[in-house]
Amino acid sequence: MSKVGIIMGSKSDLPVMQDAIDILKGFDIEVEVDIVSAHRTPDKMFDYGKNAHKNGISVIIAGAGGAAHLPGMIASLSPLPIIGVPVKSSNSIDGWDSVLSILQMPGGVPVATVALNGAKNAGILAAQIIGTSDSCVLDKILAYKEGLKIKVNESSKNL
Repeated sequence: MSKVGIIMGSKSDLPVMQDAIDILKGFDIEVEVDIVSAHRTPDKMFDYGKNAHKNGISVIIAGAGGAAHLPGMIASLSPLPIIGVPVKSSNSIDGWDSVLSILQMPGGVPVATVALNGAKNAGILAAQIIGTSDSCVLDKILAYKEGLKIKVNESSKNL
């Protein structure tokens, strides 16, 4: 069974990152959640980035606000796909600092970046990555997308 690592720079990021946790659990994908600060716990970050693939993790979702170095640093250390979630934090410049810190990675160190506070989409993207090699997860993604279509069509009928 595939597992997604969900890490964030501080506990204050958890309300945003909870959306990724919830959607992944809805797809019956195991999650491992931790606080890993690029600036305050660099040794922990290095250990996590270098060993996540050895610990059964298939995809990492990393959320961070402000300078938001966590996703990029994890991407520099890990062979796994990394999805970055820019978090609009209290010390943020309206979230743009987080978005640009995660989005503007140098060649060779990719981070798939979702929208500001877009942890739900990060979870869906992680599930889609896993679904490329797990037909059970793929079937759940297909059912989820069908549910989205039905919801929109029902809303349209009720206008």
